[in-house]
Amino acid sequence: MEFNVNEEQRLLQESVERFVEKEYTFDARGKLLESEEGFSPENWAQFAELGWLALPVAEEHGGLGGSSFDIALLTEALGRGLVLEPFVPTVMLGGGLLTIAGNDAQRGEWLPKMAEGKLQLAVGFAERQSRFNLADVETKAEARDGGYVLSGHKGVVYNAGAANRIIVSARTAGGSRDADGISLFMVDPKADGVEVRSYRTQDGLRAGEVVLKDVAVSADDVLGPVDGGLPLLQTVIDRASIAISAEAVGAMEMLVKQTQEYLKTRKQFGVPIGSFQVLQHRLVDMFTEHEMTKALTYRAATVIDTDDVLDRARTASAVKARIGRAARFVGQQAVQLHGGMGMTSELPIGHYFKRLTMIDMMFGNTDFHRKRFADLGGVATIE
Repeated sequence: MEFNVNEEQRLLQESVERFVEKEYTFDARGKLLESEEGFSPENWAQFAELGWLALPVAEEHGGLGGSSFDIALLTEALGRGLVLEPFVPTVMLGGGLLTIAGNDAQRGEWLPKMAEGKLQLAVGFAERQSRFNLADVETKAEARDGGYVLSGHKGVVYNAGAANRIIVSARTAGGSRDADGISLFMVDPKADGVEVRSYRTQDGLRAGEVVLKDVAVSADDVLGPVDGGLPLLQTVIDRASIAISAEAVGAMEMLVKQTQEYLKTRKQFGVPIGSFQVLQHRLVDMFTEHEMTKALTYRAATVIDTDDVLDRARTASAVKARIGRAARFVGQQAVQLHGGMGMTSELPIGHYFKRLTMIDMMFGNTDFHRKRFADLGGVATIE
């Protein structure tokens, strides 16, 4: 399947490729990994200058009005460089919720700041007991004095340590696993009662545990309808799933290229090991997995913006399940073909493998999405 990009999309791809080539050498990324922030504020400012942070934002809020396919082209290129800056937590999750759930005042206040690089966001939706179930929410929001008081614990909140605002899901009605009764709130991480414990994840990104103890928020901090936050959260995460799937496609591309180069240069018995037919077959299998998932992700990115809730959910789960399987295969093969040093921190291979492993876990792993796809009435087999 071929996908033709227009002139603007081609320029977008080229700008990201130049950035990755110039700013994201393996050594430069290693220094950012060890820095206090875990990413470069200068790079983030450059994201804003190049228009990447404004890409999905509507034009009336200072954005470019880009599509999910535009986003996929961007995140695919970022995946090639294992870029650490919090694009998905801020733009796809936080910005996505502001776009579809925020009122005119909220969108007008926050989206231009995000597009200009002056606002970073995080979204807390996971809890210790919830696994991948977005409806499993025990964080409470009690109405009080015209506002709400939040209490609970959110886990693995990406970019929590650097975020200027954290959007959290909390229960305003119903039982702990009811679909109804979940509301979304914007929380200032510096507010009384908020504790953020930041840490580095296995793939080098930054996440945090967010503890809320009687945190007071106003009615103006509610995003979307009270008790109606779950469908909004599901929509944004389905779209973000396509974005990180495209990131995985970019990472797999680099694993295939670097493994191919290694097989050409590594010698055994006086000849390059790439001349061994069995290794050629394994490399071809890696290439095939990458190309198949790239086509699937591109196709999904062109339809994920649909208003059909069921079709959108099926699309996201189908892609996420297939990406997880392919990423595991390509990552494992790359490590094995490089031998023991494939897992050392001195080579990029292990870093790509870790990132792909974490992408499989984000927003639901392969097994979760296979089941979700089937529960939604999907008829195609996802192997």
